Amino acid sequence: MDLTYTTDDEAFRLMVRSYLEQHLPADLQHKVLNHKRLSKDDLVRWHRIVAQQGWVGTGWPVEFGGTGWSPVQRHIWEEECAHAGTPPILPFGVNMVAPVIMAFGNAAQKAHYLPRILSCEDWWCQGYSEPGSGSDLASLKTRAERQGDNYIVNGQKTWTTLGQHADMIFCLVRTDSSGRKQEGISFLLIDMKSPGITVRPIITLDEDHEVNEVFFDNVSVPVHNLIGEENKGWTYAKYLLGHERTNIAAVGRAKREMVFLKRIALDQQKNGAPLLDDAVFAAKVASLEIELMALEVTVLRVISLDNAKRGPGPEASMLKIKGTEVQQALTELMLEAVGPYGLPFDPAFLEGSSEHSLAEDDDAAPLASYYFNYRKTSIYGGSNEIQKNIITQMILGL
Repeated sequence: MDLTYTTDDEAFRLMVRSYLEQHLPADLQHKVLNHKRLSKDDLVRWHRIVAQQGWVGTGWPVEFGGTGWSPVQRHIWEEECAHAGTPPILPFGVNMVAPVIMAFGNAAQKAHYLPRILSCEDWWCQGYSEPGSGSDLASLKTRAERQGDNYIVNGQKTWTTLGQHADMIFCLVRTDSSGRKQEGISFLLIDMKSPGITVRPIITLDEDHEVNEVFFDNVSVPVHNLIGEENKGWTYAKYLLGHERTNIAAVGRAKREMVFLKRIALDQQKNGAPLLDDAVFAAKVASLEIELMALEVTVLRVISLDNAKRGPGPEASMLKIKGTEVQQALTELMLEAVGPYGLPFDPAFLEGSSEHSLAEDDDAAPLASYYFNYRKTSIYGGSNEIQKNIITQMILGL
């Protein structure tokens, strides 16, 4: 197992860095680096800039319009994007449903959906969780009944991220209740403009509209929007979640935020000296940085396995747990560093309509909102408790 970068890897890094320096708009970079909220237009604009370069499908085969990059090159791209402060390329289309379509979809589905995902012509959202089916996802109750050439879908999904903007939703639906709950699930692609779909906002702790409830009332979905075989959707769902959990680790972003944490800890004073010189606070930062370094090495180990064509496995659960713990700890130390300066809530500043915060500390102003938002990371993508069960069973064999 080789965890060092080759000369070619480093040359690739320099090429990526040069591209980002030339093409990342300054206003988008400013928003990301200063923890401001990104609009739909911001996300679409960056996606389309990258699409012009042909670099959206970093993990896709060339035959489908992807880059054909190695896992190491994809890691370098993500790390450099995080360091530069790019908006994210939303994962729901590119990294989640697209691999399922490529692996299990038919030729017509691949030809129709994959180019639209690359171009951001279709904005996708995820229809997995339900009010009574979160960690126990296989207990879902949203039902699809076959009537001729259509499925009639009734039920509810929840925590649907950015569903208010979506053109399409990939959904797990129950098509059979006679056997084990995992055996009666199917994977449907549903047009969000279909009659009978209602999207209702959920306002989160940071007072942002990021997630939604989605209701299906006799929604007609063509049978040709079924991925793979009826009642085999649980297999496709697990395949998708492996890709999601690997990406959640977000080591590059955590490294960028560690630099930010140290900077604000140098700016803040305690007993006439920088907070970062305080022995207790410095020990907290050092401990977290060690955790981050260990996470990065673990990610590189998983990448090495991926180079051997194993694909994401139960190791993705380890990355999900530790990655989200590091992310949450960073937001906690940031808020601890700025203290009461992080308390004022300034929506105009967060949304970018005001150049400076009311509290006159632009670094501190977004941090309470950032902290509250990141309480979600240990829950989405399968709660960390569930990931520990996966590790116990599939890695430790207990």
